[in-house]
Amino acid sequence: MSKSVKKILSNIFVLLGATIALHYGLLHLIHKDMPLYVQILGAILILIIGGIFIISRSAEIIEETTEVLSEKTKLAGGLLQSLGTAFPDMILGVSAAFISLSLRNTDYERSISFAIIAAAATFGSNIYNIGHAAWCMWRQNLANSHHKNIQMFPGLPFLGQLTPMQEHNHKPVLAEFNVANQVIVALTLLTTIIALCMVVFGRIISPPGTIVGDLYALSAPVGIVVLILSILVLIRFRKTEHPGMETEIIKAEENKFRHNSIWLVWLSLLASAIAILVAADSMIQAIEVIAEVTRTPFVIAGILTGIIGCLGEMMVVHKYSINPNGRIGDAIVGVAMDNIVTITGACVVAIMGGIYLGGSSLIMIFVMILSLNTILIWQISDLKNFYLK
Repeated sequence: MSKSVKKILSNIFVLLGATIALHYGLLHLIHKDMPLYVQILGAILILIIGGIFIISRSAEIIEETTEVLSEKTKLAGGLLQSLGTAFPDMILGVSAAFISLSLRNTDYERSISFAIIAAAATFGSNIYNIGHAAWCMWRQNLANSHHKNIQMFPGLPFLGQLTPMQEHNHKPVLAEFNVANQVIVALTLLTTIIALCMVVFGRIISPPGTIVGDLYALSAPVGIVVLILSILVLIRFRKTEHPGMETEIIKAEENKFRHNSIWLVWLSLLASAIAILVAADSMIQAIEVIAEVTRTPFVIAGILTGIIGCLGEMMVVHKYSINPNGRIGDAIVGVAMDNIVTITGACVVAIMGGIYLGGSSLIMIFVMILSLNTILIWQISDLKNFYLK
């Protein structure tokens, strides 16, 4: 066994070991039998270890493995990236939907509350993904226009900096900008269809007494139609836009996965996805404890759940953006693909009967998604225009 293989397997072992310790060790600290201060401390530790170490390290492995898999399979790096990072969003929403369905006949009010969490988590994560990607593109455009390095977040140099495009070792192909905008347009249309169908066909006549205002559901037939359309979009843009780029990448940056067997690369990507999923599940339970202690409403808990679900994708986009080796094209395609995959998860939840949103929540979530989609298209177009010049 070569040193490279041993190192990769060792990294997988450490990552999964930390994930198991988090889920089966620290998770006991937030059990209801524990003192309140122990629950709060345990919840904070879970959020810190899960977010800073497990999800961050998983994002690095996803960045490296999808680069190599894209070269070997000719699938779009952004698609492979999204399959690894969107998995937690889907599972968290489906898990909340299962809880909702299990309570449907015994506690209808709590059932609706968990259905709201499912909706807020799946759709809310799209807000953070698109918003963060738009920020990354904006900072890249600033670096380009000022011809100097720009910090990703002003005053926080440890979070990395963006290098002007002309100083990148190699640059993304123009087709990636077009694909990214096309996928975001498809995402906008799918989101619009969901919002309109919820309002037109999904109004609940007699919502539970604790629900103030109107309540809307995403019906199963609409979920099936949007699910099919989402899968067709993923199939349509599945091919990589980097023909013959492997040689350039090898010259620019060595990747420890490149000279190993493809099964080891797939194993690493799978391990990263599992780590993100288990860590996200543990972090969700930690947020539930904090929400219960602070008496946070369910819809807010759902939105916080969405943040955790998309942390992996946000970190991957962040790392791609500050990497001066041409990965920013994969970043913008990947974030758009990620949100398409998330919508497929939302449709699965809808088919199960678990998507509900109050009128005000529905308006705010979908208006923010559509607005941020427009902003991201604008920033990608600016980046493309600079690249053309």
